[in-house]
Amino acid sequence: MEQTIAVLGAGTMGHGIAQLLAQSGSRVYLYDPSEEALERAMQKIRSNVAVIRSERWGDCPSEDQVLDRIVCTPDPVEAVAGASIVIEAAPEKLELKRELYRLIERGIRADAIVASNTSSYVPEQLVEGMTFAHRFVVAHFFNPAHLVPLVEIVLHPQTSRQTAEPLIRLLKTCGKSPVVLSANVAGFIANRLQAALLREAVHLLESGVASAREIDLAVTEGPGLRWALSGPLATADYGGLDVWERVSDRLFPELDTRTEASESIRRLVRGQRLGVKSGGGFFEYPDGEANGATHGLPDGVQDAVEQRDRKLIRLMMVKNDTRTGGGAQ
Repeated sequence: MEQTIAVLGAGTMGHGIAQLLAQSGSRVYLYDPSEEALERAMQKIRSNVAVIRSERWGDCPSEDQVLDRIVCTPDPVEAVAGASIVIEAAPEKLELKRELYRLIERGIRADAIVASNTSSYVPEQLVEGMTFAHRFVVAHFFNPAHLVPLVEIVLHPQTSRQTAEPLIRLLKTCGKSPVVLSANVAGFIANRLQAALLREAVHLLESGVASAREIDLAVTEGPGLRWALSGPLATADYGGLDVWERVSDRLFPELDTRTEASESIRRLVRGQRLGVKSGGGFFEYPDGEANGATHGLPDGVQDAVEQRDRKLIRLMMVKNDTRTGGGAQ
């Protein structure tokens, strides 16, 4: 039986989540207050599916088949009315998310699971006082949501693992790798690890140790390749914990310990150098827009994003062919 899912928000993450679910056979109601955002989302989904099919990754339906399973609506109550699972992917603003929950609270099914794609708010903050708190989880996808397998799951204190199981099963059916946290912690798992690496990378850049390109190259041509097959703990096992004991004792006192964003990042932000979407950040993206690409990416940047996605698909195809479970190869 076809499952009906609601996705609230058609932006960067929402359209990817909607695509993922539709590809896997679900009926998806995609809500956004902006008709323009909905139109743009459908265009991106069509393009994304075309890339996947051209790479022959999995048994992906045609563009028309995927789009036919998605119903766009500017009405949040219509979106959630028949949904067994509701996934909120609104911008990362607490009051905006809470207002959206208030709008749908009376319209959701009594047994519906409600999930938020938040990357920073804990469940208690999001649904304080809401009647569906006992059916609420954080389901943190990673960009691009239709490709990256990881989804971090954080249960509301009133939500049991059993209650969340239909969502976890759905994610596995879609090819995702859900990781259920045993405790709430700011930033969850992946963003804490990414933040730690970024902090040290910026410190090395500011210290003049190497250029931005060389620092990135040191990751992509070294640890990054290993991390695609085994995480930091398994990598330590393979290297020898006695070795890492000595490395830790020697290096930990030398690592950056700042407790706020670096001046390098603040200076770039003040200068509106926000990365790909503005045309420049640590690196240059000459086809970007100086004021930020709020209405979709320029052609040149979109081409770069597509090439990144193709490489990611190919990497995952190789990874799935070679991995045997457990640690590294």
